[in-house]
Amino acid sequence: MLALSSYGDKSKPALVMLHGFLGAQTDWQAIVKQLTNQFYCVCIDLPGHGLSPTLALPTPGFDLITKHIQAAIDSLSIEKYHLLGYSLGGRIALHLARNNTQKLLSLSLESCHPGLQTSEEKQLRAKNDLSWSKKLTELPIEAFLALWYQQGVFAELSIEARQKLIEKRRHNNPVGLLNIYLASSLAEQSNLWELPASLPFSCHYIVGSDDSKFLALATRWKEQTSVKVSVVKQAGHNVHLAAPQEYSNWLIQTLIEDK
Repeated sequence: MLALSSYGDKSKPALVMLHGFLGAQTDWQAIVKQLTNQFYCVCIDLPGHGLSPTLALPTPGFDLITKHIQAAIDSLSIEKYHLLGYSLGGRIALHLARNNTQKLLSLSLESCHPGLQTSEEKQLRAKNDLSWSKKLTELPIEAFLALWYQQGVFAELSIEARQKLIEKRRHNNPVGLLNIYLASSLAEQSNLWELPASLPFSCHYIVGSDDSKFLALATRWKEQTSVKVSVVKQAGHNVHLAAPQEYSNWLIQTLIEDK
């Protein structure tokens, strides 16, 4: 079973939290303490991350990943829950919301992509993912991480912040990372742009003002469907790391309104 940690009073509404690629359940620690007055927080390690095992996953593997996540949630006897996902965790959360709609109270997404819409986009992404998978296979983990955090979505990170992330992430297992990276490729992901309109609960999206790629995506998504978008100033791709207090306040206010 996937590793998880739970915090707070189980009688309160459950909030399931999914981290991003290279991350772990501990990434949420900066905001969990502020959330437990209102929610029973459940932080899960994705397959191949943290203390979770490496799983044999097909490509695409979203449906199997969501089954493992739901099984972990079920182990706590949680009937319904709010769902929060960051980046890769957000993309997985979209599939979980589609596959287990009756279990959710709300869906909150941070800096995640709802899916590519054309075959040309998917082909280009598949080529890009193949390049990264080769780097992950062939390079020492520290060298891979150094390249990974040079990507444009992490441009706001200072040299010190980037080094801290590399140090924090270097204990990851490359085999486990490769497995889920391929299984959850954006090139293989379902096109879920229209999903929020079909859900019987609210879908919220938070993005940093300095993350130009995902800010543009969020704006476009908001224009097309019922996603409620919030923008945090002076934050990049990882909003909960850059502005934990503002992020927590947003989440509490948003989810209390959804009760």
